[in-house]
Amino acid sequence: MDRKLYFNQLYDYYGVLLTDKQRSYFEDYYFRDFSLSEIAENDGVSRNAIHKQLKLVGEKLEQYEAQLHLLEKRGKILSLLQNVAEEIRYQVEELL
Repeated sequence: MDRKLYFNQLYDYYGVLLTDKQRSYFEDYYFRDFSLSEIAENDGVSRNAIHKQLKLVGEKLEQYEAQLHLLEKRGKILSLLQNVAEEIRYQVEELL
C-alpha cells in the first residue's frame, strides 16, 4: 500500500489523538500537498522542525494502529461483507 494513502487512512481513525499543531502539519503535508519548506515558512519554524514533527506523527499513528488495530479490523470487516454479499448473490442466482 502506498505510504501516503496508509497514513491518510490512519489519520482518519487516530487524527483526533494528535495535537492541533501536529494535525495542521499533517494536513498541510498530506492533504494540501505543501512542501516542508512551505509549511515551515507559513508557521515560522525550520524545515527540519516540520520534518521531525511529521516523522513523529507517522510514528504515533503507527503506534495507535499497533495497539488498537482499527484499520486492520476495517479491512477484515469489508472482506467479510464482500464474502457475505457474494454468497447472497450466489444464492439468489441459484433461485433464479
